[in-house]
Amino acid sequence: MASNMIMIKFLLFSLFLYYIFPLLTSQVLPPYPYPDIQGSWQLLHESVGISAMHMQLLHDNKVIIFDRTDFGPSNLSLPAGVCRIDPSDTVLKTDCTAHSILYDINTNAFRPLMVQTDTWCSSGAVLPNGTLVQTGGYNDGDHNIRSFTPCYNGNCDWIEFPQALLERRWYASNQILPDGRIIIVGGRRQFNYEFYPQNMEDRSSGSSSNHLFLLDFLRVTNDYHQMENNLYPFLHLLPDGNLFIFANTRSILLDYNQNQVLREFPPIPGDEPRNYPSSGSSVMLPLDDSNIDPEIMVCGGAPRGSYPQAMEGNFIRATSTCGRLKVSHANPSWVMEDMPVPRVMSDMILLPTGDVLIINGGELGTAGWELGRGPITRPLIYHPLSNDWRFSVMSPSPRPRMYHSSAILLTDGRILIGGSNPHVFYNFTNVEFPTDLSLESFSPPYLSPQYDSILDVKNFSPAPNTYGLSIVGPSTAAIAPPGYYLLFLVHAGTPSSGMWVKIE
Repeated sequence: MASNMIMIKFLLFSLFLYYIFPLLTSQVLPPYPYPDIQGSWQLLHESVGISAMHMQLLHDNKVIIFDRTDFGPSNLSLPAGVCRIDPSDTVLKTDCTAHSILYDINTNAFRPLMVQTDTWCSSGAVLPNGTLVQTGGYNDGDHNIRSFTPCYNGNCDWIEFPQALLERRWYASNQILPDGRIIIVGGRRQFNYEFYPQNMEDRSSGSSSNHLFLLDFLRVTNDYHQMENNLYPFLHLLPDGNLFIFANTRSILLDYNQNQVLREFPPIPGDEPRNYPSSGSSVMLPLDDSNIDPEIMVCGGAPRGSYPQAMEGNFIRATSTCGRLKVSHANPSWVMEDMPVPRVMSDMILLPTGDVLIINGGELGTAGWELGRGPITRPLIYHPLSNDWRFSVMSPSPRPRMYHSSAILLTDGRILIGGSNPHVFYNFTNVEFPTDLSLESFSPPYLSPQYDSILDVKNFSPAPNTYGLSIVGPSTAAIAPPGYYLLFLVHAGTPSSGMWVKIE
């Protein structure tokens, strides 16, 4: 084999809602060779008819996008003759417009879907077979489960399972587990967790999971008079199979099978809440398979009391700090860093390079109706392995993305961004931040033409003998639960397009 063989890194991305993508690495990546490149933006659609509150990438290279259902008609009609009949809807009992779409990455086309009950601030995860399971929501949707299974005939749509949850789940969080179950944690005034499917037996204990498990941690982290600050708790499945849970400023390690808190970690410094409505964001940093040392990163949020202040028209400056915690260490402590600007309502996404994109949100106030100000249109890229060059500021989007916006990684390495509707209804005029129905993409620096020179591509004629390539997969299901994953090859900071693989 040639002596100048390039070094290649394999990265494995899981399917998980919003911005949490654990991955595996095999060697340290070099820094960006072109640090002055700031990425580029492209408008994909001026309007898809709905505002993208939620997004999920599926293994057929389509993205399911959905919004609330309780604000009246959207700007996209359902197919002729189809209407949603919902006597419990708070605004429109008969609604012939769509509140969900299926977006095709390859063709840039989309089609309407019908979701029956209200998905406002619901949560979800993807089952091992690739089915999206969306749990809870508001009003008549708060006890419901909805599923969407990809299909190739263009006829698939949401399926609704009424009253499938044991408790109301509004602002809860979900995580896929090593045995294929989904754990559903918290929600407004829900200091407990449950599992889906409910009747799957725990393989380690033989106990059934068809009942609630109390979690006092959610009660003690609840700011009762300041609107919780512990909703949408951050969940990360650790390589030992236990669950890291972060809420408000505190975090624990939970053995969910035994309903036992194994340890409580130090509070993140600063006493500034990081969960809804203070709404920071979190990722687990890349795992190195030669030295698995899980590290959680939490960024942004809002000072305590920001929500009631914003209700009075006083918009407090958001939190500028990020914290990193190595959760398997005997005496872990938070390592704090400052972002170039404070940020609330942000999304954090792991990139194929192992870097972290921080995108969307504002500089003042909190999440909630009309409660955010100072949109931040420049994404940040955080370089976790750099010793002296942590944050890179990217080029700005022309569109503010405030409350109820979303962003996800696509198979080609771009970021899909949509949403932003800080109003009770769709409102396009005479407001500071009009409802946004557009879709746009952000191309990180590694997709810039300058990076083409890094990859030396040659043509070869077929030979009678070829070299094979073997990849050693994750060692346990706790590192990579069964399901579909995106596999990227990365050389000198430049990723290939992702390829779907299935781990069983």
